[in-house]
Amino acid sequence: MMDSWHRPAGVRLRLVLVRHGEPEASAQGRCYGKLDVGLSDNGRAQMTRLATALVNVRLDAVYASPRVRALESARQLADVVVTEDRFSEIDFGAFEGRTYDEVAESHSDIYEKWMQRPTEVTFPDGESFSGMKARVLAGARRLRDTHDEGTIAVVSHGGVNRILLAEALGVADEDIFRMGQSYAAVSVIDDYPDSSVVRLMNASC
Repeated sequence: MMDSWHRPAGVRLRLVLVRHGEPEASAQGRCYGKLDVGLSDNGRAQMTRLATALVNVRLDAVYASPRVRALESARQLADVVVTEDRFSEIDFGAFEGRTYDEVAESHSDIYEKWMQRPTEVTFPDGESFSGMKARVLAGARRLRDTHDEGTIAVVSHGGVNRILLAEALGVADEDIFRMGQSYAAVSVIDDYPDSSVVRLMNASC
């Protein structure tokens, strides 16, 4: 995954971003932001392989989204996990738990915009991308204020990881879905005093 997990000279803080493992089958084809679903058997196996790959990596703290799929994933990496609400996936509001086909039929105008310009949509009774981005970046600022140095893991969601990676890379909102985020994959951001470097992206065991 990486030749060395030692932080390079000058790196103050290393963020290890982990997307949760594959969720259980009940989530497939559905909107599940706030919806709590656990990991599938394959998802647990994915996280077991990742935990094995990181067994010699010293993680000074592990943070996780409060969603069950993220917490279940994080607990394979550490016994002590700090939950952080601001690293939750987007809130789909009235669409939570509904299939994409159901949303397309009942809210065709919103669905079409969502498919074409996903970062410009506000979900009914839910969140907008801009709202999610603001809270995720606020969570990252709090994490960086809390930890002066070290290697910190954040186990959360594809959307959260894309926001953090895009911020480090200077990627525009409308281009964030060009960054793949596979289940149980790892990305690494190294913070220098005046800049950040993406050292690894979407690496799977």
